[in-house]
Amino acid sequence: MEGMKKRYFLRTGAAIVGAAALFRFWPSQATDSADSTGLNEQMASEPKGADADGEFEVTKTVAEWRKVLTPEEFAVLREHHTERPHSSPLNKLSAVGTYVCAGCRQPLYSSEAKFDSGTGWPSFYAALDNAVGTSVDKSFLMTRTEVHCDRCGGHLGHIFDDGPAPTGKRHCINGVALKFVAA
Repeated sequence: MEGMKKRYFLRTGAAIVGAAALFRFWPSQATDSADSTGLNEQMASEPKGADADGEFEVTKTVAEWRKVLTPEEFAVLREHHTERPHSSPLNKLSAVGTYVCAGCRQPLYSSEAKFDSGTGWPSFYAALDNAVGTSVDKSFLMTRTEVHCDRCGGHLGHIFDDGPAPTGKRHCINGVALKFVAA
């Protein structure tokens, strides 16, 4: 009987820890929070693209961002959430044009650099010049390169080293963080 109690306790504890971890990192609707600054504790280093004071060209209060963004856009761009894979209509889009930031409309990616990575998110092998910045993201028990809009600091996604030539990079971008402008 003692062994059963111990196993039950361990399994229950593991389930609670696992559920808490999933809740922390699972995408959800944006929620009101006093510390939603857009550049939160997930970013372990000074984001490249910000000026010396850590400010971006386009800055807004949390309330102002909520007025101009949908709840899904706010969750991704300002709170670093991730949309569900295969949920963006931009994922399979193959039209010629430019992908711009959903927050500030800065041009970010050319359709010429887009490719089907099979991951479920729009993917690009390179950004437009002076369009994105990067920072170290140590969330979700791993270290990744976060990519954000160089103009407003909005979280776009992550960059991985498994992309095609000529860069070998895969900018794995949340479709909700982008708007498409046809050529």
